[in-house]
Amino acid sequence: VARALMVDLLHYRQLGWPSVAASAQRNVHFLAEAFESSTGRFRNLRRWDGVWLDLPGSEDANARALQALAEVIASAPAGTVRDDASALFERSFSTASRVSSLRPQATVILACEAVARTRGFDVMADVYERVANDMWQSFARCESDTDWPWPEALVTYENELLPQALIVAGRRLNRPRMVQAGSHVLDWLIAAQTGEDGNLRTVGNAGWWPRGGRAARFDQQPISATTLLLAAEAAFEETADPRYGDAVESAYGWFLGHNDAHAPVADPTSGAGADGIGPAGVSRNQGAESTLMWLIALEHIRDLRARNAQATAKPGDAFGAVA
Repeated sequence: VARALMVDLLHYRQLGWPSVAASAQRNVHFLAEAFESSTGRFRNLRRWDGVWLDLPGSEDANARALQALAEVIASAPAGTVRDDASALFERSFSTASRVSSLRPQATVILACEAVARTRGFDVMADVYERVANDMWQSFARCESDTDWPWPEALVTYENELLPQALIVAGRRLNRPRMVQAGSHVLDWLIAAQTGEDGNLRTVGNAGWWPRGGRAARFDQQPISATTLLLAAEAAFEETADPRYGDAVESAYGWFLGHNDAHAPVADPTSGAGADGIGPAGVSRNQGAESTLMWLIALEHIRDLRARNAQATAKPGDAFGAVA
């Protein structure tokens, strides 16, 4: 639901607020119901009849809820949805500095960045710096390892979220070494996930990628392609290096058939996204997370292409459509 709320905000740019307001309000309302005041965290799993199945939810789920609410604060127009999201964010933000896992730490950094863009860095400074420094230390300990510059023994899911957060935090905190570390690790991940044909081949969850071993080829998931796209976008915005623009396009192309299956994972006509690529090809199942990952990738590539076209356009030029 948090990811669906972020898709609402992306669609707002293209469709206008009236087209997404009801969906955004519904998703903020769900997050409000998921919030458990006794723990200050969000529950994650709810049964069909409304009964919650966990208390509290995982660090991942809690951080994603914080990021979605932060993006509403940063992006939504003034009104009920933004007011409700802001109030809920303030009630739940006390848990942000207590995350211990790397991916939730990265997500909290992105949440802090979203609010800092709107309300100023000072209101986020303490938590922002503390969480960013904690994550940075994890990477600093393996910085000299040229073969495995990764703070875990296994490369698993949402890997590029970590270098994305390092790049974003390094820019905000004026820490060039943090930006360099994020860029270096991102380069390493991109190189390892580029197939012989030049197409993206994400680390599969049928074994992941253990240190000293080989990356699993299957099952490749949309979340991996979208996470790489977002990280490469952040690196491109920071460095203007065209290599990262190419990585963005490669990650987007993965959805449209530039992949190991040589078949589209997403259906632009219906808007749905398949669950990934296995040994038999593209999955027939089209789950919620997979579809949301496709929509996030689509809207980011649309926005990035439009901004690049605007920056290079001559008078009278028209922007191309997203293919």
